[in-house]
Amino acid sequence: MQHGEHDAVVPWWSFTKAVLSAVSLSLVRDGLVRLDDAVLEGPFTLRQLLRHEAGLADYGELVEYHAAVARGEAPWPADEMVQCLDATRLRYAPGIGWRYSNVGYMYVARLVERVTGLALEEALMQQALAPLGLLRVRAAKTRADLDGVCLGGASTYDPGWVYHGLLVGPLSDAALFLDRLLAGHLLPDSLLQEMQAARTLGGPLPGRPWTSPGYGLGLMQGVMDTGLTLCGHTGAGPGSVVAVYRSAYGVDTASCAVFREGSGEGLAVGEVVNRLSATLKPETSGD
Repeated sequence: MQHGEHDAVVPWWSFTKAVLSAVSLSLVRDGLVRLDDAVLEGPFTLRQLLRHEAGLADYGELVEYHAAVARGEAPWPADEMVQCLDATRLRYAPGIGWRYSNVGYMYVARLVERVTGLALEEALMQQALAPLGLLRVRAAKTRADLDGVCLGGASTYDPGWVYHGLLVGPLSDAALFLDRLLAGHLLPDSLLQEMQAARTLGGPLPGRPWTSPGYGLGLMQGVMDTGLTLCGHTGAGPGSVVAVYRSAYGVDTASCAVFREGSGEGLAVGEVVNRLSATLKPETSGD
């Protein structure tokens, strides 16, 4: 999306996970939950859920799920999805392995609602969005909630298929959220360090600019082939991709959000890298 369109409202897709993580850590900050206590849904902790180390599978693995979304069907009830996935059966012992899981973040969303006594959208606004000055972001729960949102070729999409909740908002607000969060405007340094303590996930990924990817608490991060280290999250859904990252070079920092219609998560992250490099390392960017 071009610079002049930065206020266009877009789906934040899995960048919503970064917001859920920030809200969870605000509850830790307030002494309402602890990172290493087991949660109600299983023998795993909030930390393990946030870092995708809880042993859970992901409904994105289900062929039936993608087929139902493509047909424009109404979302399955959450309990039906859990049963179809056999989600109560752990795929590995919590803390031992790593497996990306939207189900894990559904459990995080439920924990946030339990602890705050609020609906998820209200809790996200109260605990993170409003304190960071981002009042134009909202949750999309029905097709009607996506009116006016840039959806690419997925104009009939039902956001109920995102079981941990789907935030929509201006593209610029996604960059502002990440920048203000990591600048320390919401959480103490100790929790920001916990959030960015990443599990290394191997070497370079085909089609992606990562040379050493990792995953923290709701944040993707790692070193790029440009030498910059990115911290943020990529998200993808039917019809579009969003990539939101922050980087530092010396004492300078910059944040960037890119929205792309169609597919191409690697292309979106690559565009982020190009723009951050041009800002932070102009002498080597070639621009």
